[in-house]
Amino acid sequence: MPRMRPGGLLVVDNVLWSGRVLDPQAPDDHAIVDFNELVRADPRVDSIMLSVGDGITVARVR
Repeated sequence: MPRMRPGGLLVVDNVLWSGRVLDPQAPDDHAIVDFNELVRADPRVDSIMLSVGDGITVARVR
């Protein structure tokens, strides 16, 4: 997020990965889980994960 301005939005689709994030087994599954955790734990952003379709995360830079 270093290139994003305050107030900038990052919108990411497929963050629930067809439910595979609940029981990750493949490397791709773990990559999505890791991404979700990074966004959740990042103090520079406010974020929300929506369970619409395959999941959408919206993060706003503080």
